[in-house]
Amino acid sequence: MTPEEMVSRLLYRDGMMLVIDKPAGMAVHRGSPNSKDRNRESLEDHFDTLRFGLPRVPALAHRLDRDTSGCLVLGRHRKALAQLGKLFRNGAIDKTYWAIVEGVPDAEEGVIELPLGRLDDKIGWWMKHDPQGQPAVTKWKVMGGAFISGQNLTWLALELLTGRTHQIRVHCAEMGWPVMGDGIYGSAPRFGGPGMQLHARSIAVPLYKNREPVRVTAPVPLHMKEHLAQCGWPGDDPNMFRISPTEAEVEADLDAAQ
Repeated sequence: MTPEEMVSRLLYRDGMMLVIDKPAGMAVHRGSPNSKDRNRESLEDHFDTLRFGLPRVPALAHRLDRDTSGCLVLGRHRKALAQLGKLFRNGAIDKTYWAIVEGVPDAEEGVIELPLGRLDDKIGWWMKHDPQGQPAVTKWKVMGGAFISGQNLTWLALELLTGRTHQIRVHCAEMGWPVMGDGIYGSAPRFGGPGMQLHARSIAVPLYKNREPVRVTAPVPLHMKEHLAQCGWPGDDPNMFRISPTEAEVEADLDAAQ
């Protein structure tokens, strides 16, 4: 990824945080020393491009799976990271995902409450439904659907009320409608599949007192457009993206953060 490509993925910028549009297929950071991802390119390798004059490189405030695209929040300095970390831990940040799933839910909307635990301590971060695991709650709503090549597909909007690893993917699979393209919990091949149809569509961050939450939306990635359109998605208005404030506002926020 070139510096220009990295900057082109910036969706929001102020003195405290950045929101970027993470591409599918790239890990947000390098893996552990024994991980196969240790020597692969990661998104974090390119964060230096996003300093915009600050002495520190921005850092991850949370994470997205390698094959999930969309809104990813970075903190621009220690104070911002501490505040963002607290908001994420307390569930104060609204996160909405879009997914194409295989199958049809038996209602128009609902809530999944299934605790999650590690599938196997030897298999990284793969998860499973575990009655003794950590609480995990996902709200979902049907947005559209289609019958394509003998298969029912459904477009869902999902809200994470907790933030467990692989939560949406495991919850959807347990309900009988796995995320399309999921090579771990779904029917897709482990490698070389069509690409997972899961996108962090929008995020709302209540970072500032006496202000409305910062709301950011990420454009639908190319690999999801066809199936979403088949399910009734009308397409994106390009004017809804890139809501960054003016340079004067950025400078004011930087001064406040000193």
